[in-house]
Amino acid sequence: MSKTDLRLPGRSRFPAAVLISLALLPAVGAWSGESSGTRVKPGVEVFLEKHLGLVKGKKVGLITNPTGQDSRLRSTAELFHRSPDIQLAALYGPEHGVRGDTQGGIYVPFVIDSKFRVPVFSLYGQSMKADPGMLKKIDEYMRSFDTTDAGKALEKSMVRDIEVMVFDIQDIGTRVYTYVATMAYAMQSCAEAGIPFIVLDRPNPVNGRTLEGPVLEYPALVSFIGVYPVPLRHAMTAGELARLFNDKFMEKKVDLTVIPMEGWKREMWFDETELPWVIPSPNMPTLDTAAVYPGQVLFEGTNLSEGRGTTRPFEQCGAPWIDGYELAVVLNGLELPGVTFREAWFTPTFSKFQGEPCGGVQIHVTDREAFRPLDVSLQVLAAVRRMYPEQFAFIPDYFDRVLGTSSVRRDLEQGKPVTDILRSFEKGLEDFRALRREYLLY
Repeated sequence: MSKTDLRLPGRSRFPAAVLISLALLPAVGAWSGESSGTRVKPGVEVFLEKHLGLVKGKKVGLITNPTGQDSRLRSTAELFHRSPDIQLAALYGPEHGVRGDTQGGIYVPFVIDSKFRVPVFSLYGQSMKADPGMLKKIDEYMRSFDTTDAGKALEKSMVRDIEVMVFDIQDIGTRVYTYVATMAYAMQSCAEAGIPFIVLDRPNPVNGRTLEGPVLEYPALVSFIGVYPVPLRHAMTAGELARLFNDKFMEKKVDLTVIPMEGWKREMWFDETELPWVIPSPNMPTLDTAAVYPGQVLFEGTNLSEGRGTTRPFEQCGAPWIDGYELAVVLNGLELPGVTFREAWFTPTFSKFQGEPCGGVQIHVTDREAFRPLDVSLQVLAAVRRMYPEQFAFIPDYFDRVLGTSSVRRDLEQGKPVTDILRSFEKGLEDFRALRREYLLY
């Protein structure tokens, strides 16, 4: 368990085209400590109001991206920079970079921030610049990059002058999303370097009650899209996961402090928090996207488009050889709870089938409490496989790593009913629900 658990009640201008502001809106002054008036107060506000003593007089490293904002859209980096009690010494960015403007799998270079005058390191392949030819096959490169450990951890040179590390990034509640892996790798590196680690907690945007999917087969299918044995949809916050990781899975324990939110309840969806939605990554534009992502992310392990390169990534899927009308009829005939399928036609501007017209469906969630994204996406895959057996294909290793098990792909290939597949997850979810209980903060 973490050494310290605080349970609390219920524009930087970058040169040329390489650097950019972390605070995209005009600054409104240093943190004043006044109430934001929102129902939920994120960890960063609680930290600045009550716990500056944890970093006072120390050189601070900050792992963040554009989601590191307070409730008034002031970036954590800007607030740290302006605080007389915080000595901001370095910034660290996850996949997509500190700015959040880089597509998945793209190398992010080292830079020096021109306003804050601190180094900006990438924790997504800092020392692994891609061969330019691979970037023409971005989906293949991304799959390769996300299943390796290299370049993802803090190197000793990156933390040479750091005395405490702070993590402030909005997760989206699905194991495959790499920000939690970045947190886990950074925690391990800080443990080895003897550097305390502070997590400023944020909401699980798709609520903290509903768990889905298999628990990752550990260690057989460990990768950067699945570091530890948690379900595909884990229903935990980043801070809660940090506590679980540190106590149960990390080889060396880090001196961990989690700063909880105030006012967040497990049943809340992000739009019930009254906090502003800041795009967590280029292909996660809305809460609607996050709601379907725990299922639709599976399409990355197939030859179907998951909607990258469109304005509705993950909400729609398809391929040039699919008739969207016919697929929608079949899927609506299943009468799955909380969802309606609309035939969709789209032409991706990048990624799979770039420039090719595709037929498929868009997922319209009609009742998000009844909607189960993994159930829906498995039903879509099963239907496409039945309707287009000659065209559809898995990318086996990646599909298995996304889902966290190889059994589901084999079951689908054998025509096993989706309801039976889902039933096979129940024991693992029951065990995980019991395991996570002592690490919950809300």
